Amino acid sequence: MQFIEGYWNHRYLQGETGWDIGYVSTPLQAYFDQLTNKDLRILIPGGGNSYEAEYLFKQGFTNIYILDISVIALQNFQKRVPDFPLEQLLHQDFFDLNERFDLIVEQTFFCALNPSERSRYVVKMHSLLKENGKLAGLLFNIPLFEDHPPFGGNEQEYRQLFSEYFSIDIMETAHNSIPKRAGNELFIKLQKK
Repeated sequence: MQFIEGYWNHRYLQGETGWDIGYVSTPLQAYFDQLTNKDLRILIPGGGNSYEAEYLFKQGFTNIYILDISVIALQNFQKRVPDFPLEQLLHQDFFDLNERFDLIVEQTFFCALNPSERSRYVVKMHSLLKENGKLAGLLFNIPLFEDHPPFGGNEQEYRQLFSEYFSIDIMETAHNSIPKRAGNELFIKLQKK
């Protein structure tokens, strides 16, 4: 874990955060805007600077948990959103988390993991969700890099990967991506089987 934590801390300290667009992505904002239950227990793993959590928090959602292996990312968020509850900032390895959530938000976490971890990711996501819980967010639908993050993929691969543990409600090209990601993102909404 120390090596991985050091890697991500270094990226934040050096400003090597090309995935960070500086605001909540439009597909996720549109999804969040249709959520009506403000009591949902929400996890954002690999949350980074977590503009998604900031947006949800400002919309009145109070049970949001941001998990990141980088303490720098969590400190950045804490400085930007000082009213956010400290106990809901989780500095730990995703695979060590043992809680339950109604909704998990995927935003550039999946692509940060080595592809050899993808099956483990799916099983862990399944275990972290309550009955009928949902995994929603964005996955890259392009090859990207093979030797370092972000790692890409494609819809066929993702359908095979997730279908054993999740019902795929939506997995389609996001129609409202930011311009530089247009046509390269899949919006997903998966329900725990």
